[in-house]
Amino acid sequence: MSELRWEPPAGGSGSDSGRRAVMPARPDGRDGPSRGSITLLIFVMIGAAFALGIGVMRVIDASDDYGRVLRSGRDGGSPATVPAAVQPSDDDDQEVAVDTAGRASRFAILDEIVEVLDKDFVDPAKFNSLDTREAAINGIIDALDDPHTVFIDAERYRLASEDIGGSFEGIGATVNQVDGAIVIVRPFRNSPALQAGIRPGDVILEVDGESTEGWSLEQAVAVIRGPKGTEVELLVRHTDGEEELIVVTRDRIVVPSVESLPITDRSGNPVADIGYILITQFTEDTKEELLELLEGARNAGLTQLIVDVRGNPGGLLDATVETTGEFMDEGVVLRQIDREGNERVFSDEPGGAGVGLELVVLINEHSASGSEVMAAALRDHGRAVLIGTTTTGKGTVNVPRRLSDGSVLYVSIARYLTPENAPVEGVGVAPDIEIAIPDTGFEAGQDIQLFVAIEYLRGEYNPGSADSGSTESEPVNVEEDEQPNEQQDSQSDGASESQTESGE
Repeated sequence: MSELRWEPPAGGSGSDSGRRAVMPARPDGRDGPSRGSITLLIFVMIGAAFALGIGVMRVIDASDDYGRVLRSGRDGGSPATVPAAVQPSDDDDQEVAVDTAGRASRFAILDEIVEVLDKDFVDPAKFNSLDTREAAINGIIDALDDPHTVFIDAERYRLASEDIGGSFEGIGATVNQVDGAIVIVRPFRNSPALQAGIRPGDVILEVDGESTEGWSLEQAVAVIRGPKGTEVELLVRHTDGEEELIVVTRDRIVVPSVESLPITDRSGNPVADIGYILITQFTEDTKEELLELLEGARNAGLTQLIVDVRGNPGGLLDATVETTGEFMDEGVVLRQIDREGNERVFSDEPGGAGVGLELVVLINEHSASGSEVMAAALRDHGRAVLIGTTTTGKGTVNVPRRLSDGSVLYVSIARYLTPENAPVEGVGVAPDIEIAIPDTGFEAGQDIQLFVAIEYLRGEYNPGSADSGSTESEPVNVEEDEQPNEQQDSQSDGASESQTESGE
């Protein structure tokens, strides 16, 4: 995919040079058209409108199906299928209704198409089973060619957004989208998914007999989730190519977003000199959970820490910025570019509970959105070495816009760039030390990426060794003596712009 480039318009947002109309000067020295020319222009416009009105009336009064459709639009207002428009507001998912009368003509042709298909299509059963409203909506969204802009009905939105609060009802697994397929990143410990036989890397082919081909990540999350005690049938393809139909009974899933777990080195020995923190997603509680664990690391006298964001699908933007800031001593966390090319900078305040720790961040192809923000920011500020594989490449800010019927449109409102102005969308964040794990690596207890992280922090890492799995000749040195002193252009100001989440 081609590199994204963002170049704000020259002259700032208030500049309109090169686009302003220039009126010729009048002979008498005054600017603008004469009173006589204005009067003549008005009469010409009235005449043209009258003539056009007669022509339009003849078309509308024609005694055919199209005439009846057009008459209903003219006499009865906007067609029922035209939804109320929702405009951005201070509250991301708050409904904002606007007058749609001026837009009716843009969508009246859809009513015509539906009426013709209903009357003439050769396979009426297929047409009658079609949700024409949702099909039209999805057609518009598909034409945008943006996988992050998604329409979700009210119930699916409720289910899909629950885990931002730290709990939900579902199967207990994180999923991601890889080459259009819905893939299990990891089932949670003691979850229904794990107990039923769901494994990391499983591709979900069908849900309750319905193919997942063409599904968005949000659709998959919404469908797989459901009330506690209900069952969902998943046809999965394991990493060895075997397909299996697995029935999972949903339950209430309580997931801490940050965990400190015991780790072992390549020889199987427990590691006590290096801390390990797993961040599964960025929620409202992530920062506080992290601070508690960092205090424990300090009390234990630890000076080195591995932060694992593998499989982290992202989450809340503010939570991402605040959490990342705990490892930085002031500086830009990310740059956000909106549709007009305007830049908004999210910066960290001075100080942080993890500033004094030497860091390694583990990333992989399932690290998306907020986890990519964290990894790129810590790398750009010289605070961490990245080990693993290139991340997903989800560099888009999405917000939910609630529509008049309770459904929600997730809209891509901006792209974000790293502190050093590198794009993320479609590119991802590359590791400093690239280590790939074989498909059966986790199952065999061989977390090679973690082993290399431990060896790097201990000064034992040899990139040329046969069992390192590294494709890099030299590790990157981390300098913590100097931090960039960036100008803080703006803060997040408590905004809750939500990245598209993808936990199950």
